[in-house]
Amino acid sequence: MLRRDQIAVAAGLLAPLALTAVLVPFRTGFANTDAALALVLVIVVVAAAGNRAAGYLAAISSATWFDFFLTKPYERFTINRATDIETTVLVLLIGIAVTEIAVFGRREHAAASRRAGYLEGINDAARAVAAGGSTDALIDEVNTSLIRLLSLRGSEFQYGVAGVGRPARIERDGDVMIDGRAYDVANGGLPANRGTELLVENGGRLQGRFLMRPDPAARPTHEQLLVAVALADQVGAALASAPSADAR
Repeated sequence: MLRRDQIAVAAGLLAPLALTAVLVPFRTGFANTDAALALVLVIVVVAAAGNRAAGYLAAISSATWFDFFLTKPYERFTINRATDIETTVLVLLIGIAVTEIAVFGRREHAAASRRAGYLEGINDAARAVAAGGSTDALIDEVNTSLIRLLSLRGSEFQYGVAGVGRPARIERDGDVMIDGRAYDVANGGLPANRGTELLVENGGRLQGRFLMRPDPAARPTHEQLLVAVALADQVGAALASAPSADAR
């Protein structure tokens, strides 16, 4: 089955060609600017439905076939009138601008959706703490959330442990430290050779840690790391208030 982006790329290539070909019998009866506006509409639809490549291809295809079919001399990649040159260039430039706006809009929408998901995970953990349920169940839930959030290969909670094995550590400000030095997660991902730990504390008192096995290919954002810290804080609060038998 074709992916959405592949369909959009095909539409970006073929839709302007189809539209200009349909307009050929009527090209002497309307202004070229009207056809240009119709082509811009095609670009908007393709850019909104696809990716940057699809939008750019639609803009280039629109300018190309506008020149070939709808400007004199017809059926030649030549333009004689200055106004037609300006219109062709405008179709291309407006198409590129529309594509960038569409890409920005999709990126912002995706970021907003991710933030909503992060908040939902934190709220779920907070509700579990407030309900006074089993800390083991909460730890399992947060473990699952961390694996999904940070694209981990695995994660386990260890009671009362910190620094064993000298793993990298996610600090409370979302930075990652390894052997006392800041680590560039954006370029290198979370350190995987010795694992990465996320301490669980409450009021400065250590409760344990999540020892994670990162995927070297994953590149979690600083925002995601801060969400992980917030999830660990919920576990810390639950362990601090749990009966000793439940909290080990």
